[in-house]
Amino acid sequence: MTDENKIEFTGERFTPECEREIWYEHYHRYAFAKRLVANKHVLDVASGEGYGSHILSKFAQSVVGVDIDKTSVQHASKKYKKDNLQYIESSCLDMPIESGSIDVVISFETLEHLAEQKEMLAEFNRVLKADGLLLISTPDKSHYSDATGFNNEYHVKELYKHEFKSLLDSHWNQQTWYAQSLSFHSIMQKMNQKSNTFSSDIMNQGEYDQDESITKPMYYIVMASKEKNTLLNLPDIHLFADIDQTIYGHYNAVIREHIKYKNLYEKCINIPLIGKFVKYLTK
Repeated sequence: MTDENKIEFTGERFTPECEREIWYEHYHRYAFAKRLVANKHVLDVASGEGYGSHILSKFAQSVVGVDIDKTSVQHASKKYKKDNLQYIESSCLDMPIESGSIDVVISFETLEHLAEQKEMLAEFNRVLKADGLLLISTPDKSHYSDATGFNNEYHVKELYKHEFKSLLDSHWNQQTWYAQSLSFHSIMQKMNQKSNTFSSDIMNQGEYDQDESITKPMYYIVMASKEKNTLLNLPDIHLFADIDQTIYGHYNAVIREHIKYKNLYEKCINIPLIGKFVKYLTK
């Protein structure tokens, strides 16, 4: 892929060329969403680079990606071409979409970028059909920022769980909540058969704990609707991985490099003259 077909990653909008955990987090959400959009009219709000809308278009009847950034919309329209897929430039507060025309509204990591959060959700409610489904995600402020001390300069207003729920309750009384986070774990899977059951052991202060949650909510993924039957047949846990295990590969490469330089350092400090010089440089 040539550079002209790429959008530079600034931290505001995800691009498929990103590495590290952010790639897993974003692709995981769309991997989950694809099972909810079969033969549906879908609106992907804050579609950014366009990769997610393109994924959904492989399963949905139609997909409209909406983004306020003109460059992103032009890029997506040029890169991802399908008969049932289009991208439009628009604010998510006043979209050129007919009321009650959308089966599924998807909005991943958008809410925290706006101060007008009530208005955004009201607009989603306007375009959704009476039995429509909202699939939305946002960071959990307590884990994303409070616990880490991390400050995302592009986030206008992050929410605690009760704040997020209060916003959703204004329009949708049926909700299914998921916690999402990247975790490091070892998997044992029965071979040559599809897995239908799940169990886990979490090491907690040196003891095995079968009741401890396998994940802490770095992000909330919520399915919301006015009708209960819209939320049926959802898995309790959804795992995502890539066949090349790229994140683990990156981690392993960094660890090996660290061990190599640590061993070199220890050898150097045992050489009298060189050791003094190395200690001086690293003190």
